[in-house]
Amino acid sequence: MALALLRAQPADHKSFPLTAYLATLETDFNIKFSYIDADIEGLMVTPPATATLPEILSQLMATVPVAIERINDRYYTLTKRNTITICGRVLDNYATNRIPGATVEVLGTKQALVTDIDGYFYMNDVAPSANLRIRYLGYRTKIIPVAQMQSAKCPNILLAERRQELKEVVVYEILTKGIQRSTDGALTLNPNKLGLLPGLAEPDILFGVQALPGIKSIDETVSDINVRGGTNDQNLILWNGIKMYQSGHFFGLISAFNPYLTEEVKVYKNGTPAQFGDGVSSVILMNTKNDIDDYFFGGAGFNLISGDVFGQIPLNDRWGFQFSGRRSTTDFLDTPAYGSFTQRAFQDTEIRNQNEEMVDQGLRFEEKFFFYDFSGKLLFDFNDDHRFRLSFIGIGNDLDFSETELETAEVSRSFLDQTNLSAGLQWFGNWTSNFSTHLNVYYSKYNLKAQSFFPNQIQRLDQKNIVDERAIKFISKLKASETLEWTNGYQYTETGITNRAFLTQPPFDLNVKGVIRIQAPFSALSYTSENKHLIGTVGLRANYIENLGTFQKWLIEPRLNLNARLAPNLRTQFLAEFKSQSTNQVIDLEQNFLGIEKRRWTLSDAKALPLTQSQQASLGLNYAKNQYYIGFEGFLKKVDGVSTRTQGFQNQDQFNGEIGGYTIRGVEFLVNNKGEQYSTWLSYTYQKGDYQFDSIAPPTFAHNFDIRHSITLAGTYHFKKLKLGMSINYRTGRPFTPLQEEGVLDTSVFPAKIRYGIPNSAQLPAYFRADVSATYPFRIRRDIKGELGVSLLNVTDRNNILNRFYRTNEDNDIESVDHLSLGLTPNLSFRIRF
Repeated sequence: MALALLRAQPADHKSFPLTAYLATLETDFNIKFSYIDADIEGLMVTPPATATLPEILSQLMATVPVAIERINDRYYTLTKRNTITICGRVLDNYATNRIPGATVEVLGTKQALVTDIDGYFYMNDVAPSANLRIRYLGYRTKIIPVAQMQSAKCPNILLAERRQELKEVVVYEILTKGIQRSTDGALTLNPNKLGLLPGLAEPDILFGVQALPGIKSIDETVSDINVRGGTNDQNLILWNGIKMYQSGHFFGLISAFNPYLTEEVKVYKNGTPAQFGDGVSSVILMNTKNDIDDYFFGGAGFNLISGDVFGQIPLNDRWGFQFSGRRSTTDFLDTPAYGSFTQRAFQDTEIRNQNEEMVDQGLRFEEKFFFYDFSGKLLFDFNDDHRFRLSFIGIGNDLDFSETELETAEVSRSFLDQTNLSAGLQWFGNWTSNFSTHLNVYYSKYNLKAQSFFPNQIQRLDQKNIVDERAIKFISKLKASETLEWTNGYQYTETGITNRAFLTQPPFDLNVKGVIRIQAPFSALSYTSENKHLIGTVGLRANYIENLGTFQKWLIEPRLNLNARLAPNLRTQFLAEFKSQSTNQVIDLEQNFLGIEKRRWTLSDAKALPLTQSQQASLGLNYAKNQYYIGFEGFLKKVDGVSTRTQGFQNQDQFNGEIGGYTIRGVEFLVNNKGEQYSTWLSYTYQKGDYQFDSIAPPTFAHNFDIRHSITLAGTYHFKKLKLGMSINYRTGRPFTPLQEEGVLDTSVFPAKIRYGIPNSAQLPAYFRADVSATYPFRIRRDIKGELGVSLLNVTDRNNILNRFYRTNEDNDIESVDHLSLGLTPNLSFRIRF
């Protein structure tokens, strides 16, 4: 039969006129079609591989713009339909890797969507004469007539990779999808593409950063990050080019930046580009999505701590607006996660007397705490070559805390209000194909207000720490040839800091204000050989630093980045830099229970707190072949101009303000094996740190973050849509200062003074923590996606000791205080995206 002959053809092999195919159906099924010849003239059809008449008719209506209506068992009417339903699957040009998140839009209309996790898309009411435009970052845009989509059910659409030769693109994808190591020395995270990280029910930018070798938080927070022995204030954190003086919520347990609008996070541990000053330990750059899409997208979700919403709204072809907002539920909803975080923040101590017996504090704690953050970005494209971006962000923490002594009913209360409000304007200009400029202007203000009432209700302590900063940076880039690029620029920064402490009894009033201005021209020359065997950048930054009424100083900071191919799949990289910073966080009142009150931003004055300067060099090897990546890097870092007030000492040197430095030397090792459904990795860091303080005996002793051995074993596995992750983290205990063996308390002075042994000569027990997490995405509707996530931190509920110090009580007895880690902490999240 004719129908049999038609069906014998492969579905994607040959199409036939619809009129001929209808005649075949009339003969084979003894039916009649009634239609107007002009309605179906020129329409083509590929015979479906189905056997029954209802299936054939359904397939026809899905692939051809006609509507078929059954009148009775024999007669059918066929009318022209102005729109059709289409579907397809977007793959790479090898037809092997799906491309989720690709933009599919109907040109000339507002119809647009993104492909699902498997690369599929479905669209209703599409005009057969329309054209589809399919785009995805890193691939060439493709235009397809809708008419071509009718010849097969959900055809594969192949996108060709976009290869740019402007810069060397030698990158290594490590650990999980969305984390890369590039030749410029940066570690890059793409939160929107980021795969599962063990311990996270949903993405967290600053938690994700700590998955990288050499980056950890000794006190187990996501926003108090230690990079190669540096303190958190030695990290320069920029959000859309704006310096952030606050990066976390809940005393650092949660990072304050929305990951769903963040397009890229870059981390430089060494070899920092010359355009960046400040941050002697690292630079962390966060940039939100910078392109205007012609469709709305967004999402919302909640977990056991907070709820959030985000989105981007296209106002027209040249204007767009991004927004995000989050607020905690901690002030009206008690959950297991909140309980664990609260215990870690306020009640995380074990107190023992000199006989190592547990001391009952006899205290009751009550707290009312909430946090919030919001951000926005207005995008304006003046034309294709000149773009303007206006960004703003707000971060806040609010706490009301009371401590009641059960025996006497005496109450101590503390109030805390901590905010960071910032705004910035960026202009990106492309003047020619070889010359571009970038202007960045911002204003940032950090404000900490704290108030404490002591048990007698007469004593009151007020504290304020205010940072007021404004800056302008101009950068130009010239592509001098196919192998050379020249970057030049200038940055001006003015930072004012106020510190106020007021005590009612005994009367005490301290109010210190200061302003530092920095002018910094910089230049860098980048070279990439034609065969990409040698890639290098040499940079120089000159800082003129002026503290009004105190000092003026020039600092010259060279930067170097060399990357060379040694053999197929093997490259070596040498990085070196000189850096400086003029703002630090001093740490006072170590025995106050509010940890955030201990840290106050202050300015260098060249006397009590000099400029902090660092020199660092590292040499590494990177090998990647098939499913394996192996990275090895040795480093040496020296930092001068360090005060004991900025390092968090809790011994005889914590209030003296001695000036010295420290040296960190070590190696970082990472091996990673990845398959289609799994990724496993083992990272190891050896690090030896020593302080050098000439006025302390002995002058050389172990660094506060001298963690000799740190090991992480982790893995993720995908089973269909279910993603599972687990990690095991081990590190040797941090150093602490023990008591003297004899005569540990000096009662000849008031208050009595504790006599300590050699600084940091003892070591806490080893740290061990296992975390697990799982996520499961699903589709609620065709254009709405959902995701469930669950995580368990510290699965074994191990009581890790994070820190230990000593204090005296009212009876002049010495007590040992241990700060403990998070216990078993469950979290659950639910999200939707549209």
